[in-house]
Amino acid sequence: MKILLLGSGGRESALAWKIKQSPLTEVLFIAPGNGGTDAYGTNVNIKPTDFEAIDKFVTDNGIDMIVVGNEDPLVAGIYDYFESKPVLVVGPSKAGAALEGSKDFAKDFMTRHNIPTARYRSFTAETIEDGYRFLETLKAPYVLKADGLAAGKGVLIIDSLDEAKKSLKEMLDGMFGGASATVVIEEFLSGIECSVFVLTDGNGGYRVLPVAKDYKRIGEGDTGLNTGGMGAVSPVPFADERFMKLVTDRIIEPTVKGLIADGITYRGFIFLGLINVAGEPMVIEYNVRMGDPETEAVMLRVDSDLVELMQAAALGNLGDLELRHDPRTAVTVMMVSGGYPGSYPKGKVITGTDRVTDSILFHAGTARNADGQLVTSGGRVIAASSYGTSIEDALQRSFKAVELVDFDGKYFRRDIGRDLMQL
Repeated sequence: MKILLLGSGGRESALAWKIKQSPLTEVLFIAPGNGGTDAYGTNVNIKPTDFEAIDKFVTDNGIDMIVVGNEDPLVAGIYDYFESKPVLVVGPSKAGAALEGSKDFAKDFMTRHNIPTARYRSFTAETIEDGYRFLETLKAPYVLKADGLAAGKGVLIIDSLDEAKKSLKEMLDGMFGGASATVVIEEFLSGIECSVFVLTDGNGGYRVLPVAKDYKRIGEGDTGLNTGGMGAVSPVPFADERFMKLVTDRIIEPTVKGLIADGITYRGFIFLGLINVAGEPMVIEYNVRMGDPETEAVMLRVDSDLVELMQAAALGNLGDLELRHDPRTAVTVMMVSGGYPGSYPKGKVITGTDRVTDSILFHAGTARNADGQLVTSGGRVIAASSYGTSIEDALQRSFKAVELVDFDGKYFRRDIGRDLMQL
């Protein structure tokens, strides 16, 4: 197969790494890719949301399947654009992508299909007074979410009622642009989070990928500002057979059946952001693609041909294909630019990547400068992912890789997975 993978982050690097391993892969293109994805295929300078340019590239190069890495093209309707064309698309329709594109839509979907989630209500500028009153019915901390896509930064968790009211007004006044024209306020759930990924064929067939846990805060001990993700661990000790049966029965099955019942075409990955509340799984959010940095750990544990599975899902028939899990532990540690998630410099020369032999480096914010040197081009720069017999074992291997790679201002968290070791 000739495959086009859309995206440029660590998630796409991990997907490219896995896609390249498939005997079904004849040629792999990554658009636009980054400074490391050319190790797995050919980078193409096309924006993932430029459907006309993608269409021309697909036609000119005989592409058989498009794998959509990030959410923007899905929310913009890439599946619908190519639905009548002779190419498979791994991803949901525009209607399905609203599960991530609109928090309000997602919460309404969960309520309609009896999927456990936090109590909530949605508000606009016209109903802000109702929003204030709803906040007064909740206990601190208060959770405010921008309805639309906000680059992973549209969620505020606030301890003070007065500050929550102030933030609600600021969000509705455009804190996150049009994404916060509607704000979802929900009750705070206390527990430990995990990420469950499902590949579905739109006709009731689905497979569950290895479970992971990511770490969003910039500081150790889960302190400081939210980021796109500082690391990930798979498997997750508390996501045992009992817990996952509850997830399947109460969340995955109702989600897959609910999409069909609502007449929504969905052939791709569903990300379930879950929280374990006293042993009971509840949904925090849906995403309509694989997570980042979880993918950088999960792909190490997928012990099946991912291309074969994605092709079957895109065709609407997963049949009896098996998705096997590697029993080893995988831990990902993300190296980020100094100053991230605030402002940070770019163009810092990266060295030492050629010295890493016991881990896999998934590039995220990297590029090549005019001299061909590998340089930083984003906040999250490179993820070091490693196998191990335990979290500690895999973590130490990733730390060894992180120490070998260097660039000015490099920062990483040293406590990835530590909380899980205590369970």
